[in-house]
Amino acid sequence: MELEEIDLNLLVVFKQLLAQRSVSRAAEALGLSQPAVSNALARLRKLLGDELFLRTPSGMEPTPFAEQLSESINYGLGMIHSALNQRSSFEPVASDRSFVLGMTDIGEIYFLPKLMERLRRDAPGVTVSTVRNTAANLRDDMEAGKVDLAIGLLPQLKAGFFQRRLFRQRYVCMFRKGHKLDKRKVSLAEFGAAEHLLIVSEGTGHGKVDEVLKRSGVERRVSLTVPHFVAIGHILQATDMVATVPERLAERMTEPFGLAYVTHPATLPEVAINVFWHAKFHKAPANQWLRSLVFDLFSDQKV
Repeated sequence: MELEEIDLNLLVVFKQLLAQRSVSRAAEALGLSQPAVSNALARLRKLLGDELFLRTPSGMEPTPFAEQLSESINYGLGMIHSALNQRSSFEPVASDRSFVLGMTDIGEIYFLPKLMERLRRDAPGVTVSTVRNTAANLRDDMEAGKVDLAIGLLPQLKAGFFQRRLFRQRYVCMFRKGHKLDKRKVSLAEFGAAEHLLIVSEGTGHGKVDEVLKRSGVERRVSLTVPHFVAIGHILQATDMVATVPERLAERMTEPFGLAYVTHPATLPEVAINVFWHAKFHKAPANQWLRSLVFDLFSDQKV
């Protein structure tokens, strides 16, 4: 099939049907009538020789062929949108732009102090707000331009997104200074016998670490479970508990809270921390500037 054989508007309808899984909702999002969307779908079905979407009790479900097409079409439309809306320049020193970043509480602790200090110097009028990158609508918000960048371990951001590696990090065992485990090396038996603080950070990649520990048969005496990392400095400082945390977080928390950490006695996977942005804004000067700033400050892969 050649490009001149297909109407680009049909692909826009296809993209909305993938996102909405409903003819009526797709029509509303596009500002079209339901018959117009149904007609566009019928034309696509005939052109591509596939049903593309099947009616089910839970909505319009894409066929395997539609799923196969989805990533390329989303990416292609995003690049076209970016090219058509490209701006000539972005002047950070004169800008009063507000950026929104998706990240976890770990990200706020690790990235924001250094980032805000650089912004104060290079772009004093720029402001930043954060949202949790575990939000159910993160993908849609990034496509709509409501969230500029997301940072973390986000395997769900694939079709229509660019990403770049910042760094890989290992997990360590952290506790208060003077703890009985505060020594050069901790055995697996000593780790298992300790009193543990468990962080269950839903929707992030950190839960995989607990799965690995369970599969490895490592028994832990968990005394306290919390849903985020932000309070663990205060907790570890005042107790004999230990916690399994990413090393970059441990680096930030040792001095303010009087903590220490050692190499983890269990064999745990390293975590890749990436920056993600939507293809629609790949060429947007403001987005490019912010990405470059984040890479310059935090990437291990300097170019």
